[in-house]
Amino acid sequence: MKSIAIDKTELDKALRKKLGEDALAIEFQVERLHGGTIGDVLLVSGKAEIGGSEEPFYMVYKHQKKWSRYADPLSWRREYDLYDALPDDVFTDNLRRPACYHKNISDGEMWLWMELAECVSGLDMTPEMYELAARELGRFQGRLHAGGYAGLKLTNVSSPDYMKQNYLHERSTEELYHYIRDGGCSLPRHLCKMIIDIDERCDEIFCRIERLPLIFCHRDFWVTNIFCSGKKVMLVDWDTAGWGYLGEDIASLVADDSDIDNMVENFTRCVKAYYEGFSEFAEAPDISENCIYEMMLIKFGYRLVGRYKNPYYGKCSEDAERTLQKIYEIGHIRL
Repeated sequence: MKSIAIDKTELDKALRKKLGEDALAIEFQVERLHGGTIGDVLLVSGKAEIGGSEEPFYMVYKHQKKWSRYADPLSWRREYDLYDALPDDVFTDNLRRPACYHKNISDGEMWLWMELAECVSGLDMTPEMYELAARELGRFQGRLHAGGYAGLKLTNVSSPDYMKQNYLHERSTEELYHYIRDGGCSLPRHLCKMIIDIDERCDEIFCRIERLPLIFCHRDFWVTNIFCSGKKVMLVDWDTAGWGYLGEDIASLVADDSDIDNMVENFTRCVKAYYEGFSEFAEAPDISENCIYEMMLIKFGYRLVGRYKNPYYGKCSEDAERTLQKIYEIGHIRL
């Protein structure tokens, strides 16, 4: 792993918040949890000498430089901003984000020192955990929606039309647009037609979506950002969060690099649990009016076609086709 410098002064500040007092001496090491072109996420672990005894510690260190996401140029610093804009009391024991021990921002760079989530995540999640995550998210969003977001200063959040802008942008990729419409496409014809039908009905679909409750969405609600332990859920990576529509996050939970074999079951479980959770606090439209099938295709249809045509980063054509087939099957379910 490329050596990454850890500012000892910043680590001291984070440990003081985490442990409640200054450490006399610290030994630590780092391990990359996630790496890419837009930031570094590291596990910082070690021992701190406190009052004559050694206390083990684990923290997540996130460093990100300024960059511009399509249709959302301030997302690079959103997680930093939301630790101020979303106070801890908007969360519950059953659904929360990691505790932030220390944060800093300067000259187009952001640093966060956060709690380590040590729970079940990713493809290790069971259908019961998918259902739990959906229900608790519904409760969280319903409670916020019922309260009218009173007192929250949500200035740096993604816009309501973020999903629509990204769909129109991906649809404008001529290579993929024409690929599913010409005779040379090896993707099964019924799957191509499924996406073409969404394109042809997109104005009507977005009219339906925009009649749904406008709520505060996580907008990256996929399995690697969800950690389940017992009946509790922790959500990480809030950098695309903002105003969206009822069900957007569930479309991601079901279709975004999820458990393909159980997608149909997870759809049924999660949509019902989500609507039940939301309805505990706020009025929701009838579940039969949900647009989650359409949202899955709007959010991931062209992305999956691109992955099928041009596999990358270990994402294979077969998985893309299987995911689209499961979405096709979901389209025939009536709740």
